[in-house]
Amino acid sequence: MTSTLETLANVTTGTITTMLLKKGIRRCWMAGAMPLGLAGKRVVGPAFTLRFVPVREDLATPESWSKPISTRGAIEAMPEGCVVVADAMGVTGAGIFGDILCMRMVKRGVTALITDGVMRDKHGVVATGLPVWCAGIAAPASVNQLTFVGWNEPIGCGDCAIFPGDIIVADDDGAVVIPQALADFVANEGAEHELLESWLVQEVEKGAKLPGLYPPNEENKKRYEDWKKTR
Repeated sequence: MTSTLETLANVTTGTITTMLLKKGIRRCWMAGAMPLGLAGKRVVGPAFTLRFVPVREDLATPESWSKPISTRGAIEAMPEGCVVVADAMGVTGAGIFGDILCMRMVKRGVTALITDGVMRDKHGVVATGLPVWCAGIAAPASVNQLTFVGWNEPIGCGDCAIFPGDIIVADDDGAVVIPQALADFVANEGAEHELLESWLVQEVEKGAKLPGLYPPNEENKKRYEDWKKTR
């Protein structure tokens, strides 16, 4: 799996969606989750999931933060190298995490945080260095509109089904989920696709016309294979 993750670190989310389309999977890009204060970095790792449900006023209180089932408890269960994916149901009026919790994630060795919800304490969160993909910023705490109910179970985030251990890849174009069973296929096919596209870019830069080139016809496929032998 380590080599698969290393390969995926060089495959764009755009390419990954195309590779998954070949397997019939269309719903893999998490709507609403975009980089927060981050540019030019791609992250990869197994999903560690968090789940919020609509606010229940008797449960979603500041006192709940000290209970065993809490975001604080979940953070202490996060394994090193995981990508945290939080199902906030697309709620944008309450931030699920702020700077202190994000800093603890950094200390736990968390690779990144992805959510279809929003964050709070933007300046402090960015300062922690934790890569975050989210739907924006809001000052109110999560308990204003959400109730935290558990971790490491199947969730929905950004209209995608996420299971613990699924592979998450996120870059400037957003975050995608790869079913664990398809990770090797996506990595291998994706790496080859990236190489092909690097050749296509060179050909377009030289003035080549798109018909027959993108996608390549048999003649251009042979030219591409010949080019690979010279690398």
